[in-house]
Amino acid sequence: MDHWNELRTALMLARHGTVSAAAKALGVHRATVNRHIDLLEQSFGTPLFQRHARGYTLTETGQQMLEVTDRADDMFRDLIGRSQARAGRLSGRLIVTALSRFAPMLMPAIAEFQRRQPDIALEFIAGTQLSRLELGEAHVAFRAGPKPETLDYVVQLYGHFPFGLYVSKAYVARHGMPDPQALSAHRFVGSINPSSPLPYASWMAETVSQAQLALCTQSQTVQHAAVLEGLGLGFLPEFEARGDDRLLPVMPSRSDWGAPIWIVTHVDLHRTEKVQEFLKTVRHMPALQAG
Repeated sequence: MDHWNELRTALMLARHGTVSAAAKALGVHRATVNRHIDLLEQSFGTPLFQRHARGYTLTETGQQMLEVTDRADDMFRDLIGRSQARAGRLSGRLIVTALSRFAPMLMPAIAEFQRRQPDIALEFIAGTQLSRLELGEAHVAFRAGPKPETLDYVVQLYGHFPFGLYVSKAYVARHGMPDPQALSAHRFVGSINPSSPLPYASWMAETVSQAQLALCTQSQTVQHAAVLEGLGLGFLPEFEARGDDRLLPVMPSRSDWGAPIWIVTHVDLHRTEKVQEFLKTVRHMPALQAG
């Protein structure tokens, strides 16, 4: 393949952001990285990177180059790894992305996969910004809410992410156990926003007044901390709250307080050995079955 070495160099520069870091990752001199980038940009007839004081960022053409090169790199690595897979060992890197609050639910599967495939370099990207699988920003994504409809994504239902309405024992000690039929007498933490994508948003908007909010927040992490501190009632992920003896359920959880979770991969990488092995591990963890 013409310019494959140069494309690999550009891929490393895009991932690491500086010439020195890319050179270190490739085991070459800085001058080699600069020479490869110059040659590529001559071939493309346009800049692939913008140079600035802190390093290099991709131009629009560079982003398109990265999309193709990153997927090709993964597929080449997968071809090389197939012989290792026959011996039960895979190598390379696997990037998983999900909201940080999914981590406790996914970590048993990730740990099991790491035990089975210790040569795989695992990375977990946590955050609210969705990784672009078509640009190689992640191999497997876990997303909650409506089914993703992006072209070239392979989407599979993983399970259900249920929320429940909880109160801390500290709050109960001060104000008594809330009666589900008389919640207007109690304080809440969270937000009242019916357009929010959170599955319990409509219930909050219909049931809770602005005056009842002891703390208004959009952050699930802040909401969890506030409920534990006894500021008020609040919605928490069931799999986190059930095992916490500081918390009590206010009322039985409802099906409309939960959201479906989707496993999302890109069609070009979906059938690679490492992705398939990871998906197999996730689906065979009994504690993670849909509920």
